[in-house]
Amino acid sequence: MDKNIFLEELPEITFEDYMKYDKDSRGNMGEMIPVSVYRLLEYSLKEELAECFGKEKQVEIFRKAGYRAGKYFTDHMLDRTLPLNEFVSQLQTRMEEMKIGILRLERIEETGKMILTVSEDADCSGLPLLGETVCNYDEGFIAGILSTYTGKEYTATEIDCWATGDRVCRFRAEMNE
Repeated sequence: MDKNIFLEELPEITFEDYMKYDKDSRGNMGEMIPVSVYRLLEYSLKEELAECFGKEKQVEIFRKAGYRAGKYFTDHMLDRTLPLNEFVSQLQTRMEEMKIGILRLERIEETGKMILTVSEDADCSGLPLLGETVCNYDEGFIAGILSTYTGKEYTATEIDCWATGDRVCRFRAEMNE
């Protein structure tokens, strides 16, 4: 049988399909995986993408992937109808429950600009001093969450990182003009 004919008969697989999860499928192992396993995936992908396409493209891809995940997270795991304070509270709770990290909103301005921190994050907490911020996926994740919640396009930029010597990751989020 020709594999191409078989593949043409299959429906297109979407991001939503990959996110379907049967909680009973890991009856012995459970839902959680060690941070080191997550980092094996994340940093091997980062290195491979950088080698194939260059560092700038790798960063762009990780931000876009994080943005996609942030949109999905907001649409499927959060209540977008809540007022901002309640939404942020719910977001903090969900991020902690899912072991993503501990989110704090440090400052919000009338313009919508925000300063947020994430401590104990899966991406970089405990890394050695590398001299550069590494949480590009998180930049996209935060931007995706804020864009989906507000209906306005946001960009998030990491300004402090464990890998630059800080003990939290700090992000500046602002609406695109």
